[in-house]
Amino acid sequence: MSENKEDRHVLTGRHFMNGDTACAEGAMAAGCSFFGGYPITPSTEIAERLARRLPEVGGVYIQMEDELASIASVLGASWTGARSMTATSGPGFSLMQENIGLGAFTETPCVIVNVQRGGPSTGLPTLVSQADMMQARWGSHGDYPVVAYCPASCQEMFDLTVLAFNMADRLRTPVFVMADEAIGHMTERVVIPDKSGIEHVVRKRPHAGPMDGLLPYEAEGSMVPPMPRVGRGYRIHVTGLTHDERGYPATDAATHDQLVRRLAGKLTRFAPEIIRIEEVQMEDAEVVLVAYGSTSRSARHAVTILREEGLPVGMLRLITAWPFPGDRIAQLAERGCRFVVPELNLGQMALEVERYARQPTTRVNHAGGQSLTPDQIAEVAREAMTCAREKSWSAITS
Repeated sequence: MSENKEDRHVLTGRHFMNGDTACAEGAMAAGCSFFGGYPITPSTEIAERLARRLPEVGGVYIQMEDELASIASVLGASWTGARSMTATSGPGFSLMQENIGLGAFTETPCVIVNVQRGGPSTGLPTLVSQADMMQARWGSHGDYPVVAYCPASCQEMFDLTVLAFNMADRLRTPVFVMADEAIGHMTERVVIPDKSGIEHVVRKRPHAGPMDGLLPYEAEGSMVPPMPRVGRGYRIHVTGLTHDERGYPATDAATHDQLVRRLAGKLTRFAPEIIRIEEVQMEDAEVVLVAYGSTSRSARHAVTILREEGLPVGMLRLITAWPFPGDRIAQLAERGCRFVVPELNLGQMALEVERYARQPTTRVNHAGGQSLTPDQIAEVAREAMTCAREKSWSAITS
């Protein structure tokens, strides 16, 4: 395992590491300087790695008393100028939801990694699930947009963590990395480029002196206001109340509507930059597997099995889960494609596919604890293909 001795942030070279460790190294490469968290399986290796790595580069690692305090510390650190993050799993993710809403409303950039496990409650702490996908989108109260990426390999745990930090700063919003236990705990080759090969988006800072008419929430044409840094002479008021462009409470309906619409609008505007998908064997596909995370690995192999049988099946992999790539789903539906959605829950992202496709999906579901196999997915896809060709399509659930 080689590494760049000149910059301990970036361990350049080829490595053999698990997904959680790759996530931690992605955070380091992205310039993370603060981690606030509480250990919870199966994300604990992220905290363990950063507990060792951050002090090496002058960063701060702090283990808080619980997940409520963890996300609060992350938001505070971000306002001081630190690229900040936390990592958790289902029960901790639930505890963070109120302050995730605060982060979205105050436009506080940060990264939240959820290595999903079986739930509800304590559930299956050491086993795989993908049942927090809707919680990522709707977990806190009120209307607010989110960005969420779904890594499907250890390499993507590194790459998408870097992207998450950059997008958090680009849009001034919390960004989720929605991993799952299988990806967090598998071990694969991870290639880390040198520092020049890793994209950094520097958070915009206003150059005015203290105040000088600065309006911390004046977004102008970009819809994303500049991010002032606490302690640098700026007079800043940050509140979870509805606020005007000064950041001061303005609890009237018109201001609230304008603010919430801007928060939603900035993600709509930048959706082409945010949304990433992968298409496999899609040129002539009549049936499309829509998959994400570790399940997409089984789905990819299922496509190979079905193609060898002469069946025109492809896969659309959700690298970005939120914002959902609904336009592409709609395009494929108009082309006549039918959709099969395998996922380790009882049908969450399938609802989004149905909403944009305006047709029922075939679902391949397991509540969690074990991965779906390629053969399980292929078996249901064959049935879906038969129904599609006989024009007798109906929602098939496995």
